[in-house]
Amino acid sequence: MAEFSDSDPADRPVGILAGNGKFPAEVARTVVARGGRVVIVGIDGEAGANLADFEVVRAGWGEVGRILATFKNARCREIVVVGGVTRPDLARLRPDLGAILNLPRLIGIVASGGDDGVLSALVRFIESKGLKVVSPAEIAPDLLARAGRLGMEAPSTEEMAGMLLGSNLVKALGPFDIGQAVIVSGGRIEGIEAAEGTDRMIERVAAARKAHAITGRLGVLVKRPKPAQELRVDLPAIGPETVTKAAQAGLAGIAVLAGQTLVADRAEVVRRAHEAGLFVYGFTDGDEAAPRSGGESWRTAPVETWGHRRAGARDIADARFGAAALARIAGSNEGGAVVVRGEHVLGIEPGSDVEALVARVMVLVPWGGWRIGSRAGVLVLGQGLEREAIGYAQSRQFHAIALTGPPQGAARDEIVRAADAAGVALIQVRG
Repeated sequence: MAEFSDSDPADRPVGILAGNGKFPAEVARTVVARGGRVVIVGIDGEAGANLADFEVVRAGWGEVGRILATFKNARCREIVVVGGVTRPDLARLRPDLGAILNLPRLIGIVASGGDDGVLSALVRFIESKGLKVVSPAEIAPDLLARAGRLGMEAPSTEEMAGMLLGSNLVKALGPFDIGQAVIVSGGRIEGIEAAEGTDRMIERVAAARKAHAITGRLGVLVKRPKPAQELRVDLPAIGPETVTKAAQAGLAGIAVLAGQTLVADRAEVVRRAHEAGLFVYGFTDGDEAAPRSGGESWRTAPVETWGHRRAGARDIADARFGAAALARIAGSNEGGAVVVRGEHVLGIEPGSDVEALVARVMVLVPWGGWRIGSRAGVLVLGQGLEREAIGYAQSRQFHAIALTGPPQGAARDEIVRAADAAGVALIQVRG
């Protein structure tokens, strides 16, 4: 396998590790247009027809040796990891020798938890092999959103306020590794992205609006990086399909952080937005309120456990973690619920539709490929949702149910009886 030295020429090709979507091809075209060369490794099942104009080496998730050797033998020094990916199922991987030799580190990457931990560990692993990971924005800066409106439509004063609220919420939720996007409508949080991704979040808001016969253009999709996000491999991005989904959901527009959000197929984004009457706007980060960090104080929040089943230390930690995350949205919304496993938010609901939250979490496939299934994690319920604890205790879907509001009298007794019968732990997080 080729090794680098200081005497290597400066005009080496740029390596592209390509997932799905339009960005890998757009980055490649940018490099070629300025006279450079690219070496593309497309992940099997991800990279598709958008790369038809380029020579692509195909490799599965388990072919770590093949991926690294392709870039090194081509004398790449810099690589770009770009494009969406489906979280791989470890049980189906076919590791090559390179993967086997690095198995402990690869397992450690998957075990890093949520997206932030996994992606940061991935960058460290690649760079330990002599390759420098660079952001798509560094290679193709023209793909970044600019400040101001993109297209003809412009946001109203109320929608600008929604951008501010949404942007500050993403920053406030950053320490909990919750997603990059929220939907804000009329000063309330209507949707928050978690492990399921932006598209699924928009789709569920669309379904909820349809179920409640809500019509007209209302609300803003706000997308921006989380604090301390690994921007080299996880820049927020929008494209034509984002506009289409936003239009189908009845949103008024899309707002992204200028200079830190990728825009795929800009001309088509503008065309679809104009056709639907949506605005697309790049806001800046200069005058926004600082997020409420709160440090690690949530780890010592007082708790009380009820019932016969004893809550374990992990359940209590997850309950505290979820309660702290819900506290960040309490100023805009009443209620709220979150499912936490291993201090990783699997799903979050800003309102009272706990049933929909549980349904989407139970079919989720996080990093590592294991399905959530039953008896997994802790369901944390916000103020006003104490009665929901009875049904979910009886369903036996979670290790524990955590409450952030204290049920009184008969309600508390009924919750405890249901939990004891199902063998589910009950936790109240106070403060």
